[in-house]
Amino acid sequence: MKDKICVFAGTTEGRRITEILCGAADLTVCVATEYGEIMLDGIKGINVHTGRMDKAGMTDFFKENSFDLIIDATHPYAVAATDNIIAAADSCGVDVMRISRRTEAHETKAVYVSSAEEARDYLSERDGNIFLTTGSKELSKYSGLDMQRVWARVLPSHSSIDLCEKAGVLTSHIIAAQGPFTYEINLAQLKTINAEYLVTKASGTSGGYEEKIKAALDFGAVPIIIGEPPQVRGFTLDEAIKELEKRYAVKKRKISIIGIGPGNECLLTAEAKNALNECDALIGAESVVSSLLLRKPVFYEFLPEKTAKILDGNPSLRNIAVVMRGDTGFFSGAKKMLECFANEDVRVFPGISSVSAFAAKLGVSWDGAALVSMHGRYHNIVHTVETNKKTFVLAGGEYTVDVILNKLCFYGLSDVRVAVGEKLTYADETVTRGTAEELKNSTFDALSVVYIENELAENRIRIGIDDDEFIRGDVPMTKSEVRAVSLSQLGLSSDSVVWDIGAGTGSVSAECALCAYDGKVFAIEKESDAAELIEKNKIKFRADNIKIVRGEAPEVLSSLPDPTHVFIGGSGGRLEDTVAAILQKNSDAKIVVNTVTLESQNEAYNCAKKCSFRIFRCIEVNISRSQKIGRYNMMRAHNPVCVFVMQGGKIGD
Repeated sequence: MKDKICVFAGTTEGRRITEILCGAADLTVCVATEYGEIMLDGIKGINVHTGRMDKAGMTDFFKENSFDLIIDATHPYAVAATDNIIAAADSCGVDVMRISRRTEAHETKAVYVSSAEEARDYLSERDGNIFLTTGSKELSKYSGLDMQRVWARVLPSHSSIDLCEKAGVLTSHIIAAQGPFTYEINLAQLKTINAEYLVTKASGTSGGYEEKIKAALDFGAVPIIIGEPPQVRGFTLDEAIKELEKRYAVKKRKISIIGIGPGNECLLTAEAKNALNECDALIGAESVVSSLLLRKPVFYEFLPEKTAKILDGNPSLRNIAVVMRGDTGFFSGAKKMLECFANEDVRVFPGISSVSAFAAKLGVSWDGAALVSMHGRYHNIVHTVETNKKTFVLAGGEYTVDVILNKLCFYGLSDVRVAVGEKLTYADETVTRGTAEELKNSTFDALSVVYIENELAENRIRIGIDDDEFIRGDVPMTKSEVRAVSLSQLGLSSDSVVWDIGAGTGSVSAECALCAYDGKVFAIEKESDAAELIEKNKIKFRADNIKIVRGEAPEVLSSLPDPTHVFIGGSGGRLEDTVAAILQKNSDAKIVVNTVTLESQNEAYNCAKKCSFRIFRCIEVNISRSQKIGRYNMMRAHNPVCVFVMQGGKIGD
């Protein structure tokens, strides 16, 4: 059975508490006026009591409903109401949780002074019209002020009028009227005077104090209050919410992750706009949030962990909009945000992506296109453009448009057609068209979208590339058929990290790079002439993901990223040390070793035995190729090659 809770509302804090507890408790909300009832619109499943109650009325109400908790979220100036709530609750034996504004003098811009003289001194140093509501008897204490600025509200008696005249108040600035004065009357008089300041005494509910303060604050006038500030009691809103979260299964926070596309507010969906209008606060990078002209509390942050800390430190924020540029489903921070807020009520509002906007601008479809983000991240753009007829690229960070286009030209793709979109959807957006060669030296906006069209794209899988296609010198090269077997045993993935030790001409490196196009291949070679051949073949086969490492294994291996796969075509008689270095990096790396001589075969077998590999096998590859001799075609045998396959080993003692 749910606890019965009574909330005295009528304030924004009261509505917030009501929203949080709705559904977690049997909730009754008390408001003094119809306006307070309007503030609760849209909250379902609550009982609303409208009308003022004195102490006796509250006592009867509490007894009749048998509440388990009373929450006082009335206005901080409603001192009498708070006193009545506490007294009535005490008589019924019910706990009271008071919501107070710990920094209310700062928040409301109220100024507390100890006397009329102090109020006069404060006002004499400031410009603006003054509305005195402290009566006629102390008007003389305001002598010295420019009475052109002062309006006084006094009782409609001859003595009051005389005191006004003696104090120098202009006849046209005397408001002679009998109270009580409602909020509406106070507000109308403040507007007529165009008052910057309202002077009153801290009289609690007497003299229409609350109505004066509320009217001044709503109009934007600063209340000058003669008397002591109200004593701080109870919980701040944040403290109260944390306490209620401990006691009850309160509603989860509502978090809207909103993608704003290229950044122009006009491209927001209707749902996204509604979420922004309804949120309590905005969180996002400054450049993103500043593009939304919304008067909301703002926190400049985009990292999920730091965003979570902001929310933990502000539990009163229950409806938050996390705003990010781009599409929430395409290389977006939304993924990590979703993981971070898995226990909250999260909804994602995708924006119109810059790719979609740019495709529409160009009049091309983006179905079947490769979508790439190089915004602060490496991507093998050469392979993507070579194997796709249409490619969209988000440029940014170190990978600017000119860097991307120069790379394409370096690898022989200078004729591909390019369109660059800058500041899309804004008034100063530009679209530039040309070939990669024509645009490579141009300067574009840091966050541009690039469309690349390659009519000659060819997306074929290349394993066992013909030997004659490679640039060769006097450096030994792994034959096509042996390469095919070796790569099949390696079993590469598109994102593999490969070490090719003793890379020679780079034939294995090139084929590995074409297979692991989203990965990286490190071609390790100690001979300078071989390294030069690797570089030439890298360019020829457009294998931008090959990195040539000059040096000898195992010494150079420690500085390389951990491998997932290793091919060893030559170890210089140091196979055991090389394998040990590999296992130190990744004990589960897949290792393929090619051997030709009996000595190297024996070395590979002993190494495998010593390391106790989980997977071990040896394949002997005997290749014969036809060769024309005179009128005949004869088979010519090549040296047999033993292909050792090893995985899951441990370094021997």
